[in-house]
Amino acid sequence: MGLKRENLTMVAKLSVVALGMFAFGYALVPIYRAVCDALGINVLAIAERQVPGMNPRLPQNTQVDTTRTITVEFDTNVRGPWHFKPAQRSIQVHPGELATVMYEFQNIQNRSMAAQAIPSYAPRQSASHFNKLECFCFTQYTLEPGEKKEWPVAFVIDPRLPKDVTTITLSYTFFEVGGRIPNAPAAEPVASGQHAKEPGAV
Repeated sequence: MGLKRENLTMVAKLSVVALGMFAFGYALVPIYRAVCDALGINVLAIAERQVPGMNPRLPQNTQVDTTRTITVEFDTNVRGPWHFKPAQRSIQVHPGELATVMYEFQNIQNRSMAAQAIPSYAPRQSASHFNKLECFCFTQYTLEPGEKKEWPVAFVIDPRLPKDVTTITLSYTFFEVGGRIPNAPAAEPVASGQHAKEPGAV
């Protein structure tokens, strides 16, 4: 009888502990957000950042450097029978600000094709500070004859980008998979605050 009572007591204690752990885990997220708000920290997961189709009311990243403006130019190199171009040639962004640009592609051949893009940057030192969150260059695509596609490139420029860089050129070379992969266009040395035009650009 005494052993049974001890077992029941132990079960009750374990149940209380389990409920307490569940309650703590449930409350952890609002506690974390409250602490971040109190300390002025705004760390957003990639899934919470503002990308096309997501809730525009989400809080924006407070790490944006509004004292600087970077001109980002978009360039394409066409090496094959297809159309490939950015929807806009340039935009201006602040370091730390999420930006998105669309690229348009059409297979104008009378056969299917598998293709992928290679990015390059000018000036060269900007490459390590150009963080792409979404890019069609991550994947190979198969397109049917005449098929058109639109792909987004979502990116953030690291605020640690050198102060003398005020313009970045993002260039893509689109090639057909299965043939020889072309080298990415080499960026020429540029003066501070300027950019080099990629060879073969259209």
